Amino acid sequence: MARRVFYSFHYQPDNWRVSQVRNIGAIEGNKPTSDNDWETVTKGGDKAIEKWIADQMHGRSCIVVLIGAETAGRKWINHEIIEGWNAGKGVLGVHIHGLKGVDGKTSSKGANPFDHITYGTGGKKLSSIVKVYDPPYTSSTDVYDHIKKNLESWIEKAIEIRGAN
Repeated sequence: MARRVFYSFHYQPDNWRVSQVRNIGAIEGNKPTSDNDWETVTKGGDKAIEKWIADQMHGRSCIVVLIGAETAGRKWINHEIIEGWNAGKGVLGVHIHGLKGVDGKTSSKGANPFDHITYGTGGKKLSSIVKVYDPPYTSSTDVYDHIKKNLESWIEKAIEIRGAN
């Protein structure tokens, strides 16, 4: 049975790369939002955005952060990570800089977004527990194939890790 996941990503620079990952059939991801839908949500302010995120996360077992060049440290990415973690969902990251964008080019590797978030009473970085995967290839086709081959097992591992913590 396919897992239902919530994809977290920086929309403007990475939506083309993200659409490639969403097309991997073994995983049921959240429905893509159009620019117009997102504009409508954001016009409602922070509370509307928080509600939209909560609605999108409902019934999902894992949060997959697709990490582009500018993903780390973004307000809503951080919010999605924290909400997913606090709800007991599996959380993981996948670097997507090696996938070609709409312009046919790859991008630079982004920082680990889990370095920006702490958890527990000791204030440990979430990056000390959440796994981030970086496909070891330079060809966009090879990067895609690596993600396709491994995403399902990465999600299962993230759910297992979260269950143990």
